Amino acid sequence: MSNIINVPILKTSDKNFSKKFNTRLRINTNVNLKVEKDVLKLINNVRTNGNSSLLNLVKKYDNVNISKISDLQISDTEIKKAYSYVTKSQVSNLKKAISRIKKFSKKQLSSSWRYKERGSILGEKVTPIESVGIYVPGGKASYPSTVLMNAIPAKVAGVKKIIMTSPIESISSHALAIVAADLCDVNQIYKMGGAHAVAALAYGTETIPNVDKIVGPGNIYVSTAKKIVFGDVGIDNIAGPSEVVVVADETNNPDMVAMDLFSQAEHDELAQPILISKSIRAINRVVDSVNKLVTEMPRKKIIIKSFQKRGIVIKTKNDSESANLINKIAPEHLEIMCKNYDKILSKVNNAGAIFLGENSPEVFGDYCAGPNHVLPTSGSARFSSPLGVYDFQKRSSIIKLSKELASELSKIASSIATAEGLIAHAESARFRDKS
Repeated sequence: MSNIINVPILKTSDKNFSKKFNTRLRINTNVNLKVEKDVLKLINNVRTNGNSSLLNLVKKYDNVNISKISDLQISDTEIKKAYSYVTKSQVSNLKKAISRIKKFSKKQLSSSWRYKERGSILGEKVTPIESVGIYVPGGKASYPSTVLMNAIPAKVAGVKKIIMTSPIESISSHALAIVAADLCDVNQIYKMGGAHAVAALAYGTETIPNVDKIVGPGNIYVSTAKKIVFGDVGIDNIAGPSEVVVVADETNNPDMVAMDLFSQAEHDELAQPILISKSIRAINRVVDSVNKLVTEMPRKKIIIKSFQKRGIVIKTKNDSESANLINKIAPEHLEIMCKNYDKILSKVNNAGAIFLGENSPEVFGDYCAGPNHVLPTSGSARFSSPLGVYDFQKRSSIIKLSKELASELSKIASSIATAEGLIAHAESARFRDKS
């Protein structure tokens, strides 16, 4: 019987391994100029015409029947109605997840600090961002986990105003996300999505206030809009397709490994499941499980295409090779399921979230373990970190110098300023020279 999913096994010992690996690893990230042009036009329209433009765009793209802009905001009555569509168990589990995420987030809080030097004071003042916009994907699905992971660290950081936007077609279909927002004390919720929602958050309208930073995932139009408005507002990142690397050995349950790979592959056809192992026997067992279990998956068509388009299976010689590959991939999610996970972990520098042992699947990270599930994608873990409280805090340097230290620093500063040809800088420094 032929396999449903055929992913070639790459061996690091092969002469052409690097070429095959690099070809498979990254998708084409060329800018879609048409999308960028359309989004820029839309943003300028909202920025210039405010409510009138936004109303037309919402009617056109969001499938929301409204007559006036105020109808975009979810009312207290609608929030109360949302609770009627969810079970007590769902609310209880949301509260448990909130508690765990909040506990973890509090560990990330930074505080202002100062130190004294010869009568002088140097330090940092740490303050929360004033207002934040959270974009939550919607349409046909509801994503309460996105609400939790974006709103909770913002609240812990001390953000005073949190505004959420989501393409909410009906209260019933998005009840859990609305309830999650209420439990997280989100200040305002608006029924709108797409690039026009990003524009409204970035620049405001007569009704909707602008924010200082926009966070949350979205489609290509949302991502492009965030890229365009960056600079006028802050953003978290530009998210790409989801990805997971699972490092397995012969001690692992192959069905468990397969299901962990599925948990990312089912996101969309561009999601990337990657299996790494020193053992060809372990690889073959997982491949067998993948083909056995995929038939039972409701989203099997997506999973199959994800594996066939972007799946990678790699046989390595040793742990060092596995770690080197991980660092090159810089995955969003990394599961080191094998028995000697500490040996590999010590050599891993690039990964968004690291899950150790077979009792720690990335799905727990997605929903309730505590750490944030908003992670760097597409290799950006080489230079980026998971979303956290620190993304909602900003730092101001504190400089208070004594006459003695100012006189000493004047000589250093004036020398460097003169070398740079900035004479006013140099003279400003020399005014503080008391020698």
